[in-house]
Amino acid sequence: MIDLPMMLPALPELILALLAMGLLMYGVFARGDRSASCTWAAVYGIVVAGAVVAMGGEGRAEAFYGQFVTDDFTRFAKLLVLGASGATLLMARRWMVSEGIARFEFPVLMLLTTVGMMLMVSANDLISMYLGLELQSLALYVLATVQRDNLRATEAGLKYFVLGALASGVMLYGASLVYGFAGTTSFTGIAEAVAGGDPHVGVVVGLVFVLSGLAFKVSAAPFHMWTPDVYEGAPTPVTALFAVAPKVAALSLFLRVALEPFGALAADWQQVIWIIAMLSMVIGAFAALAQENIKRLMAYSSIGHMGYALVGLTAGTPEGVRGVLVYLAIYLFMNVGAFAVILAMRQQGRAVEGIKDLAGLGRTHPLMALAMGIFMFSMAGIPPLAGFFAKFYVFMAAVDAGLIWLAVIGVLTSVVSAFYYLRIVKVMYFDEPLESLDPVGSMALRVVMSVSAAVILLFIAMPGWILSQAEIAAGALLAG
Repeated sequence: MIDLPMMLPALPELILALLAMGLLMYGVFARGDRSASCTWAAVYGIVVAGAVVAMGGEGRAEAFYGQFVTDDFTRFAKLLVLGASGATLLMARRWMVSEGIARFEFPVLMLLTTVGMMLMVSANDLISMYLGLELQSLALYVLATVQRDNLRATEAGLKYFVLGALASGVMLYGASLVYGFAGTTSFTGIAEAVAGGDPHVGVVVGLVFVLSGLAFKVSAAPFHMWTPDVYEGAPTPVTALFAVAPKVAALSLFLRVALEPFGALAADWQQVIWIIAMLSMVIGAFAALAQENIKRLMAYSSIGHMGYALVGLTAGTPEGVRGVLVYLAIYLFMNVGAFAVILAMRQQGRAVEGIKDLAGLGRTHPLMALAMGIFMFSMAGIPPLAGFFAKFYVFMAAVDAGLIWLAVIGVLTSVVSAFYYLRIVKVMYFDEPLESLDPVGSMALRVVMSVSAAVILLFIAMPGWILSQAEIAAGALLAG
């Protein structure tokens, strides 16, 4: 018999899962073009799920015998995930039609991967963590190859699948070690098992494997090798999804795994995260300098940004967790806005991806160039835009925790990365246009660009809500 009260905390996930199954049946049996109706149904479903999450009340609730948890931390992260998924669906519609690949399967897979991401955020057990990760990953493997006739997309999906399967195996091996030596898969039980401060070496080794698998999911170095090729080869709307929603979910899971079950082992995992954050910042800064494809550049940019976010986790303090959550919120708006511009890059009806294709954009499409300039300046961390404050909070948390050198490396790599962000601004405003981009034909792209640019530009005037919600979420995580 179904225990409805037990399942109530998972109501948003159930709504999206049932909607995905319903749209799958509708798409299979209905006649005519089903992609538009499925896309709008998926968007409405995400809005409803977001409303349920936002009205979920206060305090901590558990479901499925403690394997699933909701609290202020999960609510904050899930709203970011749902926002990123909904924006991607809206932006993707016109692009998919233009490329002739508008299929009803796309919104169905988007819903399934969103459910997986939400399960990851609420995981309270090694088993539910793995199930959420695999549900997200399996849908993303298919989304990467949704443009089946494109050789680059097929290659990108294959690379992502092979390396993703390897990372999942590494993580599962680590989870099995933790279970074998701690005697439980529950996060609460693991926390009790390691609370003495002298855990079995097998638990520590298992933790390293689990963190390595999570680092792959956030495309942090040295587990980033899939990112540039998959970003370049996947259809641009899918790349926009890769750049934001899975990063938010995986980094949220990263926070929960490190601070809840393994909080007592902070001295052990801080060394690992320190190295991962440092490598991500350095590789993200220097490897992007020679890129000519804007999607590959955004891939290395995301690697660097994940390194900056992990600086806050390395601190392991309430201020560090708050900094990571603020960083994720600002990162969402910066990347969604930038990819709205990339999706609008078309010449004579065909999609273009070269940085040189933005030449002269300041004269031909001044508002679009202004929005892109705001996003690039913000990603570079130039005040008074929101990106500056995102880095400021994580670096200050690192300094307060005594991680001076990690903060110094972060500042120096930010200076290096500013070169390729400002290069895009230079191309838009100072280079002669070789061939003008087509006018932006999608209202959704215009709205996403405008809203994202406004948030980034005006964050300094009204940072209170995001900061307060991030602080509440951080408190809920550390209290759990």
